Amino acid sequence: MSTLSDLLAENTGLPGEAADHLQTVVAEWQLLADLSFADFLLWVPVSAEHQPDGGDFVCVAHARPTTAPTAHPEDVVGTRFTVDEHPQLAKAMREVKICREEDPHWYRDLPMRREAVPVSFGGEVIAVLSRETNLAAPRVPSPLEIAYLGSAGDLCQMIVDGTFPPAGGNQTDTHTSPRVGDGLVRLDQAGTVVFASPNGLSAYHRMGHESDLVGQRLAPLTRSLIRDPFDATEVSHRILEALDGKPSTRTEADSKRGAVVLFRALPLRPAGQPAGALVLVRDVTEVKRRDRALMSKDATIREIHHRVKNNLQTVAALLRLQSRRTTSDEARLALGESVRRVSSIAMVHEALSISVDERVDLDKLLDNVLPMVGEVATAESKVGMTRKGSFGVVVAEIATPLVMVLAELVQNAIEHAFPQGRPGKVELIVERSARWLDILIRDNGRGLPSGFSLERSDGLGLQIVRTLVESELRGSLSLRQVRTDEAGNRVPGTEAALRIPLSRRL
Repeated sequence: MSTLSDLLAENTGLPGEAADHLQTVVAEWQLLADLSFADFLLWVPVSAEHQPDGGDFVCVAHARPTTAPTAHPEDVVGTRFTVDEHPQLAKAMREVKICREEDPHWYRDLPMRREAVPVSFGGEVIAVLSRETNLAAPRVPSPLEIAYLGSAGDLCQMIVDGTFPPAGGNQTDTHTSPRVGDGLVRLDQAGTVVFASPNGLSAYHRMGHESDLVGQRLAPLTRSLIRDPFDATEVSHRILEALDGKPSTRTEADSKRGAVVLFRALPLRPAGQPAGALVLVRDVTEVKRRDRALMSKDATIREIHHRVKNNLQTVAALLRLQSRRTTSDEARLALGESVRRVSSIAMVHEALSISVDERVDLDKLLDNVLPMVGEVATAESKVGMTRKGSFGVVVAEIATPLVMVLAELVQNAIEHAFPQGRPGKVELIVERSARWLDILIRDNGRGLPSGFSLERSDGLGLQIVRTLVESELRGSLSLRQVRTDEAGNRVPGTEAALRIPLSRRL
């Protein structure tokens, strides 16, 4: 089955930041489906590159509610609709507002009501959510249903506004946060409880609160039930921040009665107007007992990365010692390059030793690795180095070979493009999309030697680069000598172009 990243790459030309936002929407939208008692489908307009005639929308993700019957028992991901077949999608994008069908329609013998919710990001509509409610099972209005639907309406309006999910949200955190079925509490603007679901009320009963929650000020009440003063202050602060419109991540706390509870507070600000907050709660006392074994395994994996890093640093130290004792300049240079390569790998393992999900922030890592490259280059080198764009977070299997490749290419540019200490500039330019990581290493040096061929080059550095790019990264590499600037003038220097697929299916 195609993933969301694959479908976005195959059907759209969305930039990496927009694709990341849609990933965050999908990470959060089970909350919307459960509150709405409806299916949610994510539709994106097919780009002209992939659909010359234009006008089509493709479904790239689907969430079913756990609180009501689904409107789509079949899998609809990958389905295409034209504007004529689903006019609400184009209307929602054009008018930037929630568009509701006036009358229900029938879909495969099921009566259904559809609404189109435009997804805004960076001031533009990049996709549309379709909220589709199965009307076959009649529902009797109740306080729970009214509270759920009202909260869903506020969150959907915030998606239109571009304020939900918040920018920079933690996707990993949302997967472990409390869900609607675990327990939900709705607060008014003053922080007073106006609705508490049965499971939400039960969670507070296990914490030690014996009476009803409605009418209680939730922040001070929660503070009084938590055992640790620091945790009590933290949870209370998160609830108050949500009332002020600030998003928060999940927080875990132990109650005075021994129950372990997860909290997550969500601000409600439809159209920018304060409307209180939602607090999701979940009793995880039993779950925590099972998690301890998994946490122990995670700690073991991180400890292994830490020990590998220490061993590699020991190897690098031995190579440095050997380099100082050798009398051959060529051997000293080779040992120095080996130290740099081993140290680069060690830094990757150091980053993994503090990671919780085998993923690496490549920008932070390269900011430590690339300055080390200049130290290995000739001492008289006066080459400046700049980086444009962001690599973002990548999985461990990409991080190690990619760091090695970039270090080798930058090293080659510094050593060979600027002979005899000539000053110059090396630029590292990166552009990330949903499908690709495109990287340019550009210098303004003397260019490639006459008759140069990447395939026939016998340099160790380029051999390492070619092997890693082709076998480990499954990417492509090219070296270009002649290029032009924005005015069309020929610019001296060399440009190494690297394209790495981010999808496992490529």
